[in-house]
Parts: sequence; C-alpha cells; structure tokens
Amino acid sequence: MPDHHARRVRRDQAVHAAVVQGLLDPEETPVAAFVDLAGIADSARELLAAWPDRVDVLHAFAAKANPLVPVLALLRGHGLGCEVSSPGELAQARAAGFPAERLVLDSPAKSRRELVDALSGGIALNIDNFEELERVERLVAAGLPARRVGVRINPQVGIGSIEAMSTAGPTTKFGIALADPGNRERLLRVYAARPWLRWVHVHVGSQGIPLELNAEGVAEAVAFAREVNAVRPGQVEGIDVGGGLPVDFTRDEDTPTFADHVAALREAAPELFSGAFKVVTEYGRSVMAKNGFIASRVEYTKYTGGRAIALTHAGAQVAARTVFAPDAWPLRVLAYDRHGLPSTAELEVQDVAGPCCFAGDLTARERKLPKLETEDVVVVPDTGAYYFSSPFQYNSLPMPPVFGFEVSGGSGSGTGSGSGSGSEADSVTFRVLRAAESLDEVVARSGTL
Repeated sequence: MPDHHARRVRRDQAVHAAVVQGLLDPEETPVAAFVDLAGIADSARELLAAWPDRVDVLHAFAAKANPLVPVLALLRGHGLGCEVSSPGELAQARAAGFPAERLVLDSPAKSRRELVDALSGGIALNIDNFEELERVERLVAAGLPARRVGVRINPQVGIGSIEAMSTAGPTTKFGIALADPGNRERLLRVYAARPWLRWVHVHVGSQGIPLELNAEGVAEAVAFAREVNAVRPGQVEGIDVGGGLPVDFTRDEDTPTFADHVAALREAAPELFSGAFKVVTEYGRSVMAKNGFIASRVEYTKYTGGRAIALTHAGAQVAARTVFAPDAWPLRVLAYDRHGLPSTAELEVQDVAGPCCFAGDLTARERKLPKLETEDVVVVPDTGAYYFSSPFQYNSLPMPPVFGFEVSGGSGSGTGSGSGSGSEADSVTFRVLRAAESLDEVVARSGTL
C-alpha cells in the first residue's frame, strides 16, 4: 500500500517549495494545482498488485477522472489502459500514446461516427441499449470488424448514498435493465444470434457505493455471462467490471483499498477469478484523488455577522462538486502560512470562500482552522480526480496551471513541518502538466466577432 505519511510529507514539501520557487505568487499565480508523481506510481503499483496474476486483466483508467494528457501518459507508462466516454477523451487518450488494444469506449449516447471509429480502430466497445445494438449490427454487417464488443447491463441491484453516482438503480439511464420484464430473455437471444458479442459490461457506481453492492452487481454480470456460455461455450470471453472503489475524503489513507475491492468481488463472484474470463476494470477516482491538490493564496479576510471569512482564488471553478453539493462531496481544507509552512495560528471557525460571484461559492463552511490571514495558503487535498482537471468556466475565470512534482529521493522522508530552508524547497522539482490559461485564451474560447 502507498505510504500515507510520505504522501503527507511530500504535499507539505511541495507547498513550501511552490511558494519559495514562485509558483504560488500572490500577484501572478494565486491559485495552482499540483499532482504527486510518486503518488501516481504508488497507486498504479497497488492496483496492479491487488489482482492475482492468473487473471488476464486490463486496468483501464477512467479518463473522465483526470483527462490531462501528461497524467494519462504517466498512467500508461505505469501499465494502465484507458476508458473513454467521448470523442474528446478518446483524442486525449490517443495523444497520451494509448494503443487501440488498451482502450475501452463507454457512453450512453455514442454517435454513428464514434461507433465507426471504435470498430474500425479495434477499440473495445460497450453497447448501451437495444437501439445502439441495432446500429452496431448494421455496421458489422457492412463489413466493420467486431473484435471486442459487449453489452452493458444494468443489474438493478440498488443505489448507494449518492444517487447521482449510482448507476444500478431501477431507472438509471445506463445499460440494459436486466430485471425489467422480458429483458433478460431478450438479451440472451441477442447474444445467441450474434456470436461476435464477446463481452459483458457492468458498472454499479462509484462514490457512495458500498463494496458489497458493487460486488453484487458484478456477480449478476458473471451469472449472465455464464448463461450465455451455457448455450455457446466460450462465447463471452471477458467481463468489464467497471470501477466503483469509493474514496475517503476525510483523511490521507486509502480506504477502502483495491485489495479490499478484490476481496469483495472474490466473495460475491468467485468465477471472475477462475481464469475463465478476461477482466477489464475502470477505476478512476480511486487512482487519482489522493494524488492531487489545489493551493490558493488568501486574497482578503473579513468578518461578516461575527463569522470569519477567508476569500481565496479556489472555488466553484475548480471544485464545483463540493461547492454545489457540499454534503455529498465534503473536502478537507488545510492552512499554511504565507511561506508555505503548515500554519500554527490559533484555531478559529471560518468560512473559506472562492472567487465566484454567488454566495454559495464556499469550499468550507464553519470550519475550525488555524486563523487565515492575507497571503496565507489554503490547500484542498484529495482533488486529483474530477476537480482541477474538469474546470467549471463560471465568471470566465482562467484555468489554473497544473504542476507535477517530485521530491528528491522519491518518498519525501522529511517531517513535513520543516524549517523553511531553501535547501528543502530545492529538493522538490516541478514540471508543467497544463499551463495556466491566459486571458487571451479565455477570450478566444468565447467566440470571435
């Protein structure tokens, strides 16, 4: 498992180094995002080690979680494939160097052009519904190859604590509802008549989904595949189990772990580990969340109605889920002083606000934190997935720069509290993963006269 203490230490060293090296300049770059490159390597190793060698498994990182091309390329270098859900994500994955045989395409609304691209290019394709199945069948009949094609089922096993993230409820928009009257029998006939359907796909959801519920849905997919293979032995060669490992945003530790997920799957669907099926996973958030953070200078502080408020440059434009659904997506906020060292100021209940022009643009509400002052640094950890990589362009705020960082020695073995020495800051090296968006670029994406 990743060394969580080392992860915390690397984060502290990176914040201090970013201040010393001018990456968090109060005037030029008051907000930036950071990616822990050593943490990515640790997470990839943990994922690969969690699955037994006898299972032929492709871990296709869900690009939606962090589609930055340099991040995708790093994950490819660590042995992962890539799952994409749009032409844009596919283009990003290709730019990152993923070959077709390590790509998987999912989407509930694929255009004919997307289907042609996937089939002709040998990209794995998961069909969402009966109408799409008919469209794919016409393309196959016209001569396009069907190398790795399957159907996404909805096992309808129930929803988790976040309904919007649950994809196996009774009326979810994804897949073919297996328990709806007549659907199971119809889908079995579909497979029997189309021997080129060689895969079954399922995804129960991600955040808020208990491992047991996830495993129950996978077990339904395995049971369906066995029914198909009872008619034509070996037809279903693989099962795409989706992702679904939730992240604990309350602490640095990875809980649950990839090994925990494997254990739950083994208990519910032992046939998955028999060697009879190839497997694809689509982990996203659980690979990247802990390996990224957002840092912002405090621009102003004030009191309103007796409440302390720190006004920062990190709000809805980089943390939309937390701002708009704080109960479902709470994030920690960490306080550092203006030198980038962990703050030792007296604790006070505060709101931490972003720059967007609506009252709810808060990353923390009534949070007891070290008293923040102007030019202090606030850090929002666990944001390596779905946050700064998927910006919300409210108020035409430019996208912040994203820096990858490494600590000399690779693990960050210091204490993290540091003395603020320049030598410690020099031990951290940064590389630009995405440059800050300029105001000219903001105007350019706004249309031309």
